[in-house]
Amino acid sequence: MFRSLLIANRGEIAVRIIRTARRLGIRTIAVYSEADRDALHVRLADMAVPIGPAPARDSYLRADRIIDAARAAGAEAIHPGYGFLSEKTELPALCAENGLTWVGPHGKAIAAMGSKIEAKRLATKAGVPVVPGYDGEDQSAARLEAEALRTGLPVMIKASAGGGGKGMRAVAAPETLAEALVSARREAEAAFGDGRLLIEKLITRPRHVEVQVLGDKHGNLVHLFERDCSVQRNNQKLLEEAPAPHLSDATRAALHGHAVRLAAAIGYDSTGTMEFIVDAATEEIFFLEMNTRLQVEHTVTEAITDLDLVEWQLRVAAGEKLGFAQGDITMTGHAIQARLTAERADEGFRPDVGAIALWSPPSDIRVDSGVETGTVVGLAYDSLLAKLIATGTDRAQALEKLGAALDALTVLGPATNRAFLIDALRTRAFAEGRATTRLIAETWPEGWARDKADLVLARRLAALALWLGRAPERRASPWSGLQGFRLLATGATPFSVSADGATALVTVAGGPRHFTLGDADGSVAVEAAAEGTLLTVVIDGTAIACRFAIADGRVAIRARSVEAKFQVLPAAAAALRASSGANAAAGADIVAPMPGLVAEIRVAVGDIVTIGQTIAVLESMKLFTDLKSTCNGQVERILGTPGRTIGAGALIVAITPADTPET
Repeated sequence: MFRSLLIANRGEIAVRIIRTARRLGIRTIAVYSEADRDALHVRLADMAVPIGPAPARDSYLRADRIIDAARAAGAEAIHPGYGFLSEKTELPALCAENGLTWVGPHGKAIAAMGSKIEAKRLATKAGVPVVPGYDGEDQSAARLEAEALRTGLPVMIKASAGGGGKGMRAVAAPETLAEALVSARREAEAAFGDGRLLIEKLITRPRHVEVQVLGDKHGNLVHLFERDCSVQRNNQKLLEEAPAPHLSDATRAALHGHAVRLAAAIGYDSTGTMEFIVDAATEEIFFLEMNTRLQVEHTVTEAITDLDLVEWQLRVAAGEKLGFAQGDITMTGHAIQARLTAERADEGFRPDVGAIALWSPPSDIRVDSGVETGTVVGLAYDSLLAKLIATGTDRAQALEKLGAALDALTVLGPATNRAFLIDALRTRAFAEGRATTRLIAETWPEGWARDKADLVLARRLAALALWLGRAPERRASPWSGLQGFRLLATGATPFSVSADGATALVTVAGGPRHFTLGDADGSVAVEAAAEGTLLTVVIDGTAIACRFAIADGRVAIRARSVEAKFQVLPAAAAALRASSGANAAAGADIVAPMPGLVAEIRVAVGDIVTIGQTIAVLESMKLFTDLKSTCNGQVERILGTPGRTIGAGALIVAITPADTPET
């Protein structure tokens, strides 16, 4: 076994690898960009080396800088984690040239499976069924459009290189085909440096089932059973479990057989995952792709097999043989993983950013995380914050434990998908183990929304939290010594509470323990006390524990199902600020729905635009969002500059409407 390991990654997977390497007595070396200087993985490693600016293309995607860091730190091996350079042939080739051990499969396997087009051809040759479609060399728009129509709509457009939902578009109508091809190619080129696309027939009710394989450098190869990863948003997984529920023994055996046969065909010699579509109605199997790396969801396989997959990656890379045969591997219990992401699930899962004001994970299940209180979630990288993994003797127990853990988790600051995950677990389809990749679209056709009553409660309690948090200031103020002094004749203190462009007036009356909170939705009597970051309130005899954090006039708070961040100001201060002239952009204008990088401006000053026309493209956390006009009109001004980072709400293009803006 090598004595030192450089981890060419960041976040939770870097922390995960450090944990196993340390157990094995291996010295760990982290790398970090300027944005990650204070990151958790940097502090946990035995040594850390800077590799460049925040953009991944200038740091984590620079194989030459990774090699330079390894040589400078005296590393003997490099583990790529997942994403970034994990499925590129450049880094393993440079490892070989520099006498470093590559913790992953041989380069030919990566090359063979790195292209979805080539992978499908190899699968067909190995007798593994594939989805009908087009994977030809002619990549002209005309040919791709023709092949999509020949295959028959609906189809899925996919980037040939890479995964993670990047460069993927589902197309059901001919009139949207051309634009989908353009946007898929643009996203593929940005994410992978390769704009090649393939067309696949879209199976309307698919399950996403994958098989974990593990091989060594001595010709031994096994599978470690399967996982179901059907619950996805934007073609990226959210809930994953092992084993896959409700599969016949014949289908399960066929999946395992296909996976091992294809892995053997390329002499696979590390951890890897074969991904398949399984038709929910017929259990017909189609090969999708192979990921020649560790998967984000490897944790659930570890839970049911009691094998540390990172440990076996390291042992195989060091030349060791697998210490077991297929018949020695057993499966016990059930495991389910939820991916916690910094996203606004109520706004189409758009990424969110900001400093984590409070991180309080559950203590009774496995949590793989790369964040903590104070971590700044930025624009440059994926939105994944942590993974929560629950195990049980059966699926029902694992499901119950995961739901309880998500309910116990608190993370304040950037928005997260925590409440959505709880709702997803409770859907009938998932609870019964019959979810397909259509679960989100079918359950929430208009989009998932936060609980309105809990949102009202959160808004009120944010004002109360600030009132209680400023108690020392009030005691120190000379005004507090004036007996009977009140800001209003009613004895109520008014606050302006704002979030998402909406502002409400909330009044706080009473104290020091009994209060009346009022707003346009009515009023409620509460008993409350705050200690540290915990606000405890009693409403109608029911006690509610709320975590909160206050910084710079903003209150981040968890109230029942809602975690939200509000700007809370005394009403007089808010009125003064409003009168200073700050106005929101008109409804016709194109504004940034989230922080991001302006990728494209598709209009010029004076252009006539129509409803639904793409005006600009915003890149955030490696995803591209088309910003479309809500009205017919004319471009008045262009304030956004391609290549420049802007904040949420920033005006990009000003449009003078020719008619009434439409939603």
